[in-house]
Amino acid sequence: MSKLNATDIQGFVLRGYNLPMARYLFLRLEDPKRACDLIRRLLSQITTGQRWDGGKPPSTLNIGFTFRGLQRLELPLATLITFPVEFQQGMRQRAELLGDTGVNAPDHWDSLWHEDHVHVWLGINGQTVEALDVCQAAVQSALDETGGATLLGTQNAAAEVVNGKPTTSEHFGFTDGFGNPEYLGVERSSQPGQGKLLDDGKTWAPLATGELLLGYADEAGELPVAPVPHLLAANGTFMVYRKLHQNLATFRTWLDRQSTLYGGGKEKLAAKLIGRWRDGTPIELSPDKADASIAQDPNRSTNFTYGADAAGTRCPMGAHIRRVHPRDAFGFNGRLINRRRITRRGLPYGPFAAEGQPAADTDDRGVIFMALNVSLSRQFEFVQQQWVQYGNDSRLGNDKDVLMGNHGGHGRFVVQGDTSPSNPPFVCSHLPDFVELRGGDYFFLPSITALGMIALGLVDPR
Repeated sequence: MSKLNATDIQGFVLRGYNLPMARYLFLRLEDPKRACDLIRRLLSQITTGQRWDGGKPPSTLNIGFTFRGLQRLELPLATLITFPVEFQQGMRQRAELLGDTGVNAPDHWDSLWHEDHVHVWLGINGQTVEALDVCQAAVQSALDETGGATLLGTQNAAAEVVNGKPTTSEHFGFTDGFGNPEYLGVERSSQPGQGKLLDDGKTWAPLATGELLLGYADEAGELPVAPVPHLLAANGTFMVYRKLHQNLATFRTWLDRQSTLYGGGKEKLAAKLIGRWRDGTPIELSPDKADASIAQDPNRSTNFTYGADAAGTRCPMGAHIRRVHPRDAFGFNGRLINRRRITRRGLPYGPFAAEGQPAADTDDRGVIFMALNVSLSRQFEFVQQQWVQYGNDSRLGNDKDVLMGNHGGHGRFVVQGDTSPSNPPFVCSHLPDFVELRGGDYFFLPSITALGMIALGLVDPR
């Protein structure tokens, strides 16, 4: 297929900006006419997917709307009812289905998310705090001049900086950000292992564009369910926003205790939990030690399969990356997972505490997790419900994902292992909650054309 019209697609959708800082603004829209004036004002500031020939800008700005936000903008009812039901309901109403219960239930979320007040997400990514401030000041001046919305809250996020350079580490100490899929027509540096596996079981190809963007054929050769009119949906997508709090003290204490019982040692147990050593080396490729030559090689760091490790003796069947991206673990050369892939965005938030530095679970730290997909139910919700909170597809019964699962002190994780002394089988029981949900919602990220239609009141389902 020919290249996509990058100038019509929000840049946040087409590319990971790899900027070290972000600030997310959450707005409540006021009077519909003034709200449209606000969108019209912001339209020229929205960052598109156009190439940056002159290097990265100081900051970027992108926008998304909850279903309540689109209602407040008075889109025609005949259009509103064509949005997928899961988007109409929003994440809070779907908490039971997603396994967001117990400590993760909406009652425990940050106050921002207690009511359905959030109408707009504005994502600012930047190179410096000053750049974020400048962009936010421009947004604030549009808010003040139009009276179109009220700022309800902000969320800062930033990469960990080591020796003056931003890293892709998260708070538990693992290098992150390897697994985003490739899509047909989306320009990016190609990396084997990030697309879909072909029938030869060795070659990788981009996924269909319609797994990321509305208005294009998906992996089934069909157009994804989308709102009408077509122009409103085309080149847009849906975003999941989840604030995930990390219980760092609990994770470290638990790992220290469990590793005294596990013959392979602490770092190997940590790698077995995730499926990668802390530097990002996949244990499927290097089961006994971290190997920087693999982790830092784009041709190898994601280029692996699980078909030859059906028993999970190299990478446990319940390892986090094997559960959320099973590759060919279910057979059929991976074809069963091609319609479940999501594109991840996000950054850590809160203070970093290096190994050995004090850390408390009450510290406000974690990851802002954002997922882009054309079908919230078929992609994100399926992964969350069936692969994170339920283990049957991985032949693990009710066992939840070791890292993301809602365990409540009752979880279990099995290291399959073999007969060698350095790779013994091991069962971890009474898993605590390492990660807790603190809020979020579903957002629609329209194209530039659709934003103009919304701002001018030109959305017409006929």
